[in-house]
Amino acid sequence: MGKKVKKEGEPAPKDAFDPLLIESKTAATVVLMLSSPEEEVLAKACDALYKFASKGDENKATLLGLGAVEQLYKLISHEDPTVRGNAVMVLGIMASNHDVKKLLRELDVTDSLISHLVPEEDVVIHEFATLCLAYLAVEYTTKVQIFERGGLEPLIRLLGSPDPDVQKNSVECIYLLVQDFQSRAAVHELNIIPPLLELLKSEYPVIQLLALKTLEVISKDGETRIMLGENKGLDCLLTILETDEFSDLHVEALAVLGNCLEDVHTLQLIQQSGGLKKLLSFVRESTIPDIQKNAAKAITKAAYDLENRNILNEEEVEKCLINLLETDNDGVKVAASQAISAMCANLASKRAFGLQGIPQLVQLLSSDNEEVKEAAVTVLVNLTAASPSNASAVAEAEGIEPLLNTLHAQRDGAIANAATVLTNLAMQEPLRVNIQNRGIMSVLAGLLRSTNSQVQSKAAFAVAVFGCDADARTELRSAGGLGPLVKLLHSKNEEVRRNACWAVMICASDELTAGELCRLGALDVLEEINLSKSRKNNFSEAALEKLLDNNLSQKYSQMGYLSSNNIITDGFYDCGQIKPGMKFSSLEELSMQALTDRRAIIFINAKPQEERVSLPGEERAHDSSHEQTILSPSISRKSSREKTRKGKGKKEEEKSREVIQTLSAVQDEINLQNTQWLPPPDLILLDYINDASKTILPLTTTREQVVALAQFVADKMGGPIERDKLHDFSWELHISEIEFELKCNVVPIGKVKKGTFYHRALLFKAIADRIGIGCSLVRGKYNRAWNEVKLVDDSPQGITGLLLPPREYIVDLMFEPGRLIKEGSVEADQYKHI
Repeated sequence: MGKKVKKEGEPAPKDAFDPLLIESKTAATVVLMLSSPEEEVLAKACDALYKFASKGDENKATLLGLGAVEQLYKLISHEDPTVRGNAVMVLGIMASNHDVKKLLRELDVTDSLISHLVPEEDVVIHEFATLCLAYLAVEYTTKVQIFERGGLEPLIRLLGSPDPDVQKNSVECIYLLVQDFQSRAAVHELNIIPPLLELLKSEYPVIQLLALKTLEVISKDGETRIMLGENKGLDCLLTILETDEFSDLHVEALAVLGNCLEDVHTLQLIQQSGGLKKLLSFVRESTIPDIQKNAAKAITKAAYDLENRNILNEEEVEKCLINLLETDNDGVKVAASQAISAMCANLASKRAFGLQGIPQLVQLLSSDNEEVKEAAVTVLVNLTAASPSNASAVAEAEGIEPLLNTLHAQRDGAIANAATVLTNLAMQEPLRVNIQNRGIMSVLAGLLRSTNSQVQSKAAFAVAVFGCDADARTELRSAGGLGPLVKLLHSKNEEVRRNACWAVMICASDELTAGELCRLGALDVLEEINLSKSRKNNFSEAALEKLLDNNLSQKYSQMGYLSSNNIITDGFYDCGQIKPGMKFSSLEELSMQALTDRRAIIFINAKPQEERVSLPGEERAHDSSHEQTILSPSISRKSSREKTRKGKGKKEEEKSREVIQTLSAVQDEINLQNTQWLPPPDLILLDYINDASKTILPLTTTREQVVALAQFVADKMGGPIERDKLHDFSWELHISEIEFELKCNVVPIGKVKKGTFYHRALLFKAIADRIGIGCSLVRGKYNRAWNEVKLVDDSPQGITGLLLPPREYIVDLMFEPGRLIKEGSVEADQYKHI
């Protein structure tokens, strides 16, 4: 027998490939392996790529360039759990790269990732699927996709995962999702509060922090806050604040509490449990700026509610906030100031801040930080509004000068609020005078030029308040503030326009300022505003009337009425009624126009001409040529000197020639600078006024004076006229003759010897105003005009000492001069109308 040999096993099939171990040193080769049909190769390739990608962002970019992302996207749905898990791991780690995220969004991986969040999947897949979703959820469109495709519910379920990485990635993804209002509203129904509160007990600070940040966002919703209270979340938050080892979570915990304090019920619960005292005590003792700032913000949110303010006042929150003003951190000062502003709506708090906090706030006005300065002056606005005691406290704390300095601040809000505080202080006369004496009007003149509507509005309002003083108006004129004020009347902002109208109304209290405002076009702008239903306001109408009260010629022309308070002075003229929007020409412009067949302009000027130096043998003329022109006194003196010198010797003339020439040159220059057109004097009217003063003024009763003046006027204007012969009274021809004689459309009223209704009514008003008889002037239609007077009737017989109210009468100047017609009677209507 031969030697026994070991029997060999069955030979491998001829078509089988022997296992080959490959050691690859390039990522490109491994990426090619992702196309392998072998699960073991795929799993090992993914594992190798995971290690490679974990080393840095450059490696992730390299894999992206090699096309690994597209292959991995296919593998995350592989039926083998190991391949699937490893592929998800690689995508999860690579998703931190911006370009990879962009490609993943294009591939629309959201559905696949959400599908891997089911409980049946491995924890590793949960970890890296949630990590990838967290990276993608940074972008808004992916947030919406995750929400719309039902990703929120499985993410909330994974908050209860035993794996801390899954918890961390899930809560981070949820935190990003709830930034959008749809997700924020949905989490309430998905009962997110219990798992989030459970995460606050985690041993990992990052998970606790993300849970608090998520609670801060979702607790802005009222229903979520209720759920938080029902699940004892407030106790949990207060516990965190009381625990020193959780100091790194205090800022976020305070932010959540700040949202909760908005609800009255929640605040009451915290107060009843003693939590509010603990909270305020914690804030007072803390030296961490972020904690102090968040606490102040929490108080601000709570203070927007009336009942909350009352609760906070009971807990003496004012002391806490005043202490925060004294910190070194500017952010804390700003937050504390905002909280004080909100608490000022409570009168008790307002008084408390006025007693204790005003000096600190005044000091903050000098801060180098513009935000601090604005916050402080905003508080002062609220403190001084309708509070004379607080306004006085600001002045006592030497706050006026810092407030004036704040008008030059860089922030428009600070400037506007500083102007408002100064306006509040000005409600007290001594303080107003103090502020005015420091030159506020000059500063306001500059602020009126601001491009910020808030600054414009508050500056115009301040001008209205301080402009009640004549010296203040003079300062505003000198500083060039009237021009910018008039420009603000054009503003499209309703508040700016209203305050500008108010300021114009106040500034028009004196003739000089009113005249300057008219010259700058304020009248035209106000007329335009009042023609517009949408732009006019009560102040625009009052401002127009106030300006017209200082320009009675235009007022009578436009409104057809002058009250007894509107005293006609020299320079008044009646050019007839003009339609709204038409240009109102000056008397000088009208006098320069060529003769027309239109209605003559009747003017009043009883001011005597300045005395001239009479020449030897020269007679003073009172003819029409004298009334057409007025000679300048300087020219008169020069002419007089030249004529007087003719009789003197040549030697004396040569000595004085140099002096005369010098004086003449200087005088000519002065004349050029001060040239002002003056209407010729109406010496006849002056005589009328003198006669009336002598004969009518001594009469004992107003009724007698009115009757006598009516007869006096009628006598000077052609006497009484029978009603039936009114059409034969040729006053038009008479006026035309005067115009032709003067070569001018402007006629002095004293030249009119045959006057109709409107001539006589104007003359009556002009003389009555000079001798102290109160009467109004009313324009009617068809050349009608009349005067209204108020007279007290005699007491009925048998009743003594009875003072009856005055009654209005129309004064007849045409038919029965001196007859007094009761207003509203048939006779009065017949006198007014044809």
